[in-house]
Amino acid sequence: MERSRIAVAGASGLIGSALVRSLLADGHEVVRLVRRSARTADEVCWDPGGQYVDTAGLAGCEAVVNLAGAGVGDHRWTDAYKKEVRDSRVLGTAALAEAVASLETPPRVLVNGSAIGFYGDTGDRAVDENAPPGDGFLSSLCVEWEEAAAAAQEAGVRTVFARTGLVVAREGGAWGRLFPLFRAGLGGRMGDGRQYWSFISLHDEVAALRHLIDAEALSGPVNLTAPQPLTNREITAAMGRVLHRPTFLAVPAPVLRTVLGEMAGDVLGSARVLPKRLLESGFSFAFPGIEDTIRSALG
Repeated sequence: MERSRIAVAGASGLIGSALVRSLLADGHEVVRLVRRSARTADEVCWDPGGQYVDTAGLAGCEAVVNLAGAGVGDHRWTDAYKKEVRDSRVLGTAALAEAVASLETPPRVLVNGSAIGFYGDTGDRAVDENAPPGDGFLSSLCVEWEEAAAAAQEAGVRTVFARTGLVVAREGGAWGRLFPLFRAGLGGRMGDGRQYWSFISLHDEVAALRHLIDAEALSGPVNLTAPQPLTNREITAAMGRVLHRPTFLAVPAPVLRTVLGEMAGDVLGSARVLPKRLLESGFSFAFPGIEDTIRSALG
């Protein structure tokens, strides 16, 4: 990619901050959307809930990447928090899509966050981007989230939905919570351990997002997951091998449901998701296997 001006919403999050570092390291100009008055030339003010974006700050951007949203696993899923999770994604995406569509010279591409939660519980069945949405809160959220980008699509902006899996990173996300437990010898399978987890290294997640910016032929949903999803039992064993810790403990499903409430369904559910379109577009994974992915996260 030639040096470009790229706007990033959600730039302070796990994935967003890693993406910004990568883009800046390669000499790109990055403008970050912030939920306060802009203080520097590389900031753009926006208010996702209030449906406001300072469109002047997006002028000249070749690409806009939207990774903003309240953390799905940050709190127990009360009705109030589910509304916050939904609004932060759906309203924010709609505001950004409409802002992009209103520009006299729109960006070439809008890369909008989404998640493999779109597919729901797939059991042992492997799915790719052709699969329909599943059932439950995350599936309906992802459907609304993607539909909220309609204004950009209707304006002719190439729009890509990055359906991301479980990002393996030490700094945050689900794996950021798992590493300390496994290091302490307290890690183990969850439930019966037969549910599939579709993972991706943070390195490959960032590389894939940059690939989506560049790949002119790609639009619509693209799964960002490693090529071979594994069961929770297999991933637990791999964590034990890499960290040289026992993994005999297990968290029974009833305990997870008691502690996590409705969110336990996402932990115990199975998502065997394949990155069909990403691979077909020529993307190459640096860390396709789980052990290399874990080691990359540990630095």
